[in-house]
Amino acid sequence: MPHYQLRGEVPHKRHTIFRKPDGGLYAEELVSTEGFSDVYSLIYHAYPPTMVKSIGEPINVAPQIALDKNMQHRSFKGFAVKPAHDYLDSITPVLVNNDAYIHLAAPVSSMKDYFYKNSQADEMIFVHQGSGTLHTIYGELDFQYGDHLVIPRGTIYQISFSGQQNRLFIVESFHPLRFPKRYLNKYGQLLEHSPFCERDIRTPQNLRTYNEKGDFKVMIKRDDMLYPYTLATHPFDAIGWDGCHYPFAFSIHDFEPITGRVHQPPPVHQTFETPAFVTCAFVPRLYDYHPESIPAPYNHSNVDSDEVLYYVDGDFMSRNHIEKGMITLHPIGIPHGPHPGAVERSIGQTKTDELAVMVDTFRPLKLTVQAMAIEDPDYHKSWLY
Repeated sequence: MPHYQLRGEVPHKRHTIFRKPDGGLYAEELVSTEGFSDVYSLIYHAYPPTMVKSIGEPINVAPQIALDKNMQHRSFKGFAVKPAHDYLDSITPVLVNNDAYIHLAAPVSSMKDYFYKNSQADEMIFVHQGSGTLHTIYGELDFQYGDHLVIPRGTIYQISFSGQQNRLFIVESFHPLRFPKRYLNKYGQLLEHSPFCERDIRTPQNLRTYNEKGDFKVMIKRDDMLYPYTLATHPFDAIGWDGCHYPFAFSIHDFEPITGRVHQPPPVHQTFETPAFVTCAFVPRLYDYHPESIPAPYNHSNVDSDEVLYYVDGDFMSRNHIEKGMITLHPIGIPHGPHPGAVERSIGQTKTDELAVMVDTFRPLKLTVQAMAIEDPDYHKSWLY
């Protein structure tokens, strides 16, 4: 992200001598994006981050595709995904294409015996249930219900959960996740009309230096394979770092809705963007204030995107029979709109308490075997009356 951060100790100048108390040198590492052309951070390690003891046999974790081409409105009961003790085992792919994987997860246990790194994708982890701490070399990020955890690719992390009841909605993006350009000035600062600002972005705190040698297992994901690496030093051995490349947290409860006299289109709800998809946050807000406004959204044809909506909480006024954790998929080329009765009952209403996360992909999504197992097969008929 564009605003600069510094944690711990760093030398006065980059790429210069920086010694430990015992006279040895700290190991400098540049973590850069788009080669050397985009955001980056400099990390100063107690040991070189290149010390690998062994690499195990890779594990295939490619999504199993049940339906390659979809042309039907779909609905999935997300809370039907069963909890699993291990974090990685709990990650359940639901909808995928070449740009993004959309997962559900219900991990019971914290990551204790290993660390994880996604070397090819940024991750946005939305916390539907549960709380805990995200541990990285950049420091700690406490999280709770409603948080988006944005973890840039190449970041080794470990998650500690406060309890066993955890539900996550995860978007794995093969493109960098960025704030929408229209929210930013030419220097990268969030503008006054943005629905959130830098004060709402929580950055890593409590940098701890783990100056340890031993056997440290890191599961590294690339090309749908998990590679078990054993490092000779603790992955979080930084004495300090600075830069603009780091994980952060943003709560959906800090998103300030944009409203108008008549119904506003989904771009006003946008949180992040990539060249291949956008994400949005639907939050409690006042309805339109034109005296003859219809608060319910109008019928809409997506002619260039698949729309995915993840229902978090509250009463989603445009839909009937919505459950927490439900996912709907409205594909390219088919109109969708308010369910029967929704338009009439919205007239005269002054506010909504809905909470949801949306992902609009510009290329069609494929359905996994796990998605078909939790599908409501009659959802496409739900507009009949």
